[in-house]
Amino acid sequence: MPLYARKRGFVSEINVTPFVDVMLVLLIIFMVTAPLLTEGLEVELPETKEVQSLPADNENLVLSVTADGRLFLGNTEVALENLDAVLRQTVTDQRKQLFLQADKQVPYGLVVEVMGQAKAAGIENLGVVAQRPEKK
Repeated sequence: MPLYARKRGFVSEINVTPFVDVMLVLLIIFMVTAPLLTEGLEVELPETKEVQSLPADNENLVLSVTADGRLFLGNTEVALENLDAVLRQTVTDQRKQLFLQADKQVPYGLVVEVMGQAKAAGIENLGVVAQRPEKK
């Protein structure tokens, strides 16, 4: 028998204090970083009465068109000329659903062009994001 086992006996309890400390630190880290991961681009959406909420799963991507006409797939900026190839690679090949989120100041022609690029990339179902009007 080892020397330390004869003096005090075996310790049959597990000290959970370090585990609790680590778990609390991880909880705080996730609480701080989770809202940053879901935050998107600043886009002033058009308003409509009938709106469904955007699915929260990882099987969809959001294509945003800002007021100044820049395109973002998630948080990555994409040129309009390359949009067809990028959508083919990230959405069609990975079988994800695409949602279009356009600022209400964006010209209609640009929105139609983006929708045409999505159709050319093989995306059959394109969701459009809007918001409910605020009640006064």
